[in-house]
Order: sequence, then C-alpha cells, then structure tokens
Amino acid sequence: MTASNTILTDGFGRKHNYLRISLLEKCNLRCTYCMPADGIALSPKASLMTAEEIFAIAQTFVKNGVDKIRLTGGEPLLRKDFPEIVSKLSNLNVSLSITTNGILIDRHIDVLKQFKVKKINLSLDTLVSSKFASITLRNQFEKVVDNLHLLLNNDFQVKVNVVLMKGFNDNEIVDFVKLTQFLPISVRFIEFMPFAGNEWDRSKMVSQKEILSLVETQFSSEEIEKLEDEKNFTSRNYKIKGFQGDFGIISSITNPFCDSCNRIRLTANGKIKNCLFSNSETDLLTAFRNGESITELISESIQNKKKVRAGMVTMDEMDDPAKHFDNRSMIAIGG
Repeated sequence: MTASNTILTDGFGRKHNYLRISLLEKCNLRCTYCMPADGIALSPKASLMTAEEIFAIAQTFVKNGVDKIRLTGGEPLLRKDFPEIVSKLSNLNVSLSITTNGILIDRHIDVLKQFKVKKINLSLDTLVSSKFASITLRNQFEKVVDNLHLLLNNDFQVKVNVVLMKGFNDNEIVDFVKLTQFLPISVRFIEFMPFAGNEWDRSKMVSQKEILSLVETQFSSEEIEKLEDEKNFTSRNYKIKGFQGDFGIISSITNPFCDSCNRIRLTANGKIKNCLFSNSETDLLTAFRNGESITELISESIQNKKKVRAGMVTMDEMDDPAKHFDNRSMIAIGG
C-alpha cells in the first residue's frame, strides 16, 4: 500500500475515495427533516471556504486517492461563485456530481453541461404539490418537476432522493416506483435519520422491509428484479421488469452499509466529518489558512473513524437523543 493510499485508509481497511463537499449552509427550501423549525445559526461568511480554498483542499484529497467528488449544501446552486467552483474542480481527475433540490437547475444547466457534471441527485420527497409545500414550506413543486424533465431531456443521469417519513409520504412509495416505468431515473428511498433539531424518533422511520412489502402489494415477485449492488454501495437497488428506471433503498438505520463505506464529508466551513452520524469534526480550513499541511489532519480523522455509525452500534444507542443533539443539523452537514 502506498503512502497516499494509507492516508485515506481507516483502521478497518476501508479506503476512502469519495469526498462530499458542502458549499454553503443556506437553502431556498425549509425541509423539516433537514433544517430545525427555528433555523440554524449560519457560519460567518469569512469562515466559509472560498472557491480557491475548496479547490486546494480538494486537490489534497485527490492527490491521496479521492476520485469522486459530490457537491452538496444547503443548496449548492445558491453559491454565486458556483460556476467558478465547478470550473476549478473539473480540472481534477475525478467524477464530479451534485445533490440539489432542483429549483435553480434551469439557471445552471449550461454550466453543468460545460464542465461535464452529468450525475445529478435531485431531492423530491412527494409527488403531491400540497404535501411538497407542507414539508418544504415553499411552493416550488412545479419548478422542481419541470427541472427534473429538463435534466432528463438533456441526457443527465438523475437519481431522485426521497426521504421517507411514516404518515407523510409512505403512501407514495408505489407511485414513485411507477414513475420509473416511463422515466429513466433511479428513485432512492432514504430512511429518516436523526440530526440536531429534526425531532427524529424510530416510529417515523419506514424500513427496507416495509418498503418492499408495499411494493409487493402492486408487483409480483417475478416482476421485482434485485439488481447487483455497486461497489461501496449505499443503496440496495431493484427494478420492475420492463420499466425504464429503477429504485433503491438507503437504510442507514435498520440495515447499515458501514462495512464498505468510502465517504468523507467536508463542511462548508472546512471541517471533516468522517461519518454522517459523528459529532466530532477536524478543522482543515484553519490549518490551511495558517499555511500548515492538512495531510496529517486528514489521516488522523480517517483513523479515528468508528466501525459502525460513529460508534452507535445498537438501535438503543440510535434512539438516545443525547447521541445526536450536538451533531449538526443535516443542512449544515451537507447531503
């Protein structure tokens, strides 16, 4: 194993080649599972990474084995210098992708095309306009749907992320699956996860078993095809035979995929989170601004990564609010 590979390999032999960079903490929606009802205290602008800092820090990761970068937020397309950021990162030898709520896609689609950002994860938790307004506190459903079709018409690879919450949108699971009959999308059902301020409890979750049971009420076992899991998969994928698209289940709580985790998160203010559920962070930006090497800090963070969900092995530990209250809210982590 080379020195560079060692830096991004943790104590359990997991090699981390996937960096998710949050560009900012702001969003133009107010999804209740992502942002606390009373909002969050935003980091001062001066403490956020500039375009040049994002590129330089990303370059260090790439030199040490990262070959996949996803830009997240908040809503990453709100960054006024988004074109500059993408332009710089496109010079790195990586697969570049983005997670977005879709509202601003039409304004940036030429930039995405120009710099070959062809993989888009689009967040859409309901197919009902009134429910969209209730969960996001904004009336932007038609805009998101229009931009979904815009992406597909321009040959982007689109995954639709659906955070499931019992009693809110679990009755739409079959509708989302039926959407894949005519659209070449991958719908990904995501378990509701605990973060600061989102009032999580286990009763609101919809498990992988429940999802498949609902799908099986509409489609026979012969029609539901299990697809091969990708390397370092997060989503267990399925397809209805004859449909254009497919669907997957991301079960971070009930059926975690920690054994093959290859992901690192870099927050908008330049701190590493080695696990989505971890409440510990490593400050890279301060060291970088002081002219210090950040390589050792990266290595230490990776080495401190726990085997499973930031050390929360059991469901009882996941149920304990004390384990989550001092983690960031999802909007400040980056999806």
